[in-house]
Amino acid sequence: METIYLRHPIDPKKIETKPNVMALGYFDGVHKGHQEVIKAAAAIAIEDHLQLTVMTFHPHPKEVLGKSSEPMRYLTPLEDKLTYMEKLGVERIYIISFTEEFAKLSPEQFVDEYLSGLNVKHAVAGFDFTYGALGRGNMESLPGHAKGQFSQTIVPKLEYGNLKISSSHIRELLERGEVEEIPNNLNRYYKLKGLVIDGDKRGRKLGFPTANIQMEKRYVTPRIGVYGVRVTHGQSQYFGVCNLGYAPTFNKTQKTDPSIEVHLLQYDGDLYGEELEVEWIFRIRPEKKFADFNDLVTQIEADKQTAITYFAENQLAF
Repeated sequence: METIYLRHPIDPKKIETKPNVMALGYFDGVHKGHQEVIKAAAAIAIEDHLQLTVMTFHPHPKEVLGKSSEPMRYLTPLEDKLTYMEKLGVERIYIISFTEEFAKLSPEQFVDEYLSGLNVKHAVAGFDFTYGALGRGNMESLPGHAKGQFSQTIVPKLEYGNLKISSSHIRELLERGEVEEIPNNLNRYYKLKGLVIDGDKRGRKLGFPTANIQMEKRYVTPRIGVYGVRVTHGQSQYFGVCNLGYAPTFNKTQKTDPSIEVHLLQYDGDLYGEELEVEWIFRIRPEKKFADFNDLVTQIEADKQTAITYFAENQLAF
């Protein structure tokens, strides 16, 4: 997949292009709804012998135009988004640098410069896609702005359980810790990546060594608690129990960011400095403070058995 980074203003004449079908959107999460948009574009590209392209934006418009002082967290940071796009067969992806200047483009300018100018012959987007200053352009107005230069396909709303599949809904599920529901919306378990860093080694002293994972990107994290997880290290996968939280039994004051500590069920090696991918399979319980270490050890053993039973019953076993 070819990745093209563009920053406004652009000169379309200096960008080599082929006639293409373009899927449009921010695509955070690359969830089932996003996948339908890209699949629809791919089908047209095959039928009309056109290149399959995607246009997305970075950073998120809310990060540029919003008033929050907190850095935005993502379901799929840009690197992950590109990986999923390539798996979906995208041949070229345009990443538009979302700036205040770009946000001021009129809908007509956006279509003329970034769609017609990039040799788009057919545009595909979800029913709620908007473009141009203040989102004044939408899929209903696109034919008029296209001026016959290209055709369009609107992908309708996709639902699961009478709820719209959306990045916002997936974020809500994570906030509630309902990670078991995520595959119904993503087509996969929610995952994040990070590096194993040196920790306090408390787990090893308790008989449950853990890998302490520091996120590499600004991922959305699930609700604080204990989870059954699957961890990928290179070509190998392991199941485990993850404590996502602040370790209140040990820490008198709460840290700014929660720690991610994973006890792998079938691994006893050194992973320091290694990259791990953590998939959140199911929630076991909330995090809590224990009166003494014996109670904590008893609970950790119970959590471990809960995870082993769940993985076996759901045919995720070792």
